[in-house]
Amino acid sequence: MPDKTPNDPHVIALSALAAALSDERRARRFLDLTGIGTDELRARAGDRSLLSALIGFLESHEPDLLAVSEQIGVEPAAIVAARRALDGHEETA
Repeated sequence: MPDKTPNDPHVIALSALAAALSDERRARRFLDLTGIGTDELRARAGDRSLLSALIGFLESHEPDLLAVSEQIGVEPAAIVAARRALDGHEETA
């Protein structure tokens, strides 16, 4: 079976965003902690800094990182590496 795991940090981060927001409690915590509103979230969904913040949010609570990782079919280390790449670090998992 061919590997269908995305390698592009932006794709991984967008997938993580969609997965994170699919859980109502996790989505509410993210919105509450960041102070971002749903309209701003929609407008900035592809923004590197927002995607990096979302992954940082997931990293700060391992159960969320693991749940999102499983949901999108990407190793947790790849999600963390995507944040580093979005932040301008080229290190990959």
